[in-house]
Amino acid sequence: MKRKAVRSRSTIRRKPRKKGSLFSGKLLRFSIIGFLIFLFLGIGYHYRNGLLYYLGFKSYKLKYEQAEAKRISDVRNYQVLENHQGKAIGIDVSEFQGKIDWTLVENIENDYPLEFVFIRATAGNDREDRQFTTNWIGAKKSKMIRGAYHYYRPNENSLEQAKLFIKSVQLRKGDLPPVLDIEKLPKGQSIDSLKVGLKRWLKAIETHYKVKPIIYTSEKYYDDFLKEEFSNYLFWIANYNFYREKIGEDWLFWQFTEKASVSGIKGNVDVNIYNGDVEQLRFITIE
Repeated sequence: MKRKAVRSRSTIRRKPRKKGSLFSGKLLRFSIIGFLIFLFLGIGYHYRNGLLYYLGFKSYKLKYEQAEAKRISDVRNYQVLENHQGKAIGIDVSEFQGKIDWTLVENIENDYPLEFVFIRATAGNDREDRQFTTNWIGAKKSKMIRGAYHYYRPNENSLEQAKLFIKSVQLRKGDLPPVLDIEKLPKGQSIDSLKVGLKRWLKAIETHYKVKPIIYTSEKYYDDFLKEEFSNYLFWIANYNFYREKIGEDWLFWQFTEKASVSGIKGNVDVNIYNGDVEQLRFITIE
């Protein structure tokens, strides 16, 4: 009987592992994973604004939308100002701008010099603007051509409103004519009744100051209610729409934005263009 040959353990040779190939494989995997992580983070950072917006971070959405609106507004402001080279540029302010440092109020967007300012004096039949006196004096010291306006409340007595403005505002030589700011429609009364009240205010102011007032309103309000019956007055029109690129031929002033930056004033400011140069602007001031 033949015995099976028993292979000695010492004769069994195992093929040694290649340490280099194992290390190279791990290194390759780590390199790929690292690259993918780096790529993911890079893409995330590049598109961080959009990701934060669409992932629903409400506070960021608000901040992002405000920044985008400001950027678009700034572009339009420059375009409009460039389209009106040579025209006199000004602002209008009220207590809503807070305390203004008039020593710094010189230009808009750090490029365009400011020549005039309209300052809110009164509102309705009982409201004096808290910053009117300070702003009125500050504008004079800054050698800006200044004017005062009254915010008209349709449901309050027009003559009482005129009386309050006259009591609050003393116009001097070189000041702009007084302004009636009408923006709201009346409640519980007709448009005809509103027009009667506006005419009474305008007449009372003209009688006192011996100069024809200016009317401020939006373009739509002007077209719908005032254009025909008040055609013997000069108008200051508000229109912030992108389709409007130049001042209307029959407009005395155009308020083209409510979102501009002016040195010396915190927050946004309304900006206006006069339909002429600064010398022509001086021509319409009180003598």
